[in-house]
Amino acid sequence: MARTIRFHLDESCDPRIAAGLRLHGIDVTTSNESGLRNTPDAVQIAFSIAQNRVMITQDTDFLRIAASGQEHPGIVYFPAQGRSVGEVIRGVQLIWEVYEPADIQNRVEFI
Repeated sequence: MARTIRFHLDESCDPRIAAGLRLHGIDVTTSNESGLRNTPDAVQIAFSIAQNRVMITQDTDFLRIAASGQEHPGIVYFPAQGRSVGEVIRGVQLIWEVYEPADIQNRVEFI
């Protein structure tokens, strides 16, 4: 099983997601912990690229960034009102268990 993907949770996401992922041994940073609160999306994605971390977000702006062709380590998107914290954790855990970093690079996974 691939367990090498690292994640970054943007500030639009519930911080309980990061806590739940960490309980499963998944490496995740958050915008708040990384000093990126209230920074532009371009700064967030630059951090994600520099740290080689897949972005987890509810922010549709990251879908536009992906559609623009900008390279990125990967984006995991879930709708703001469509998923519980547990559903998001399970979806990200599945991605972490199945994919290698190269498998998700420049892709968007919807959960």
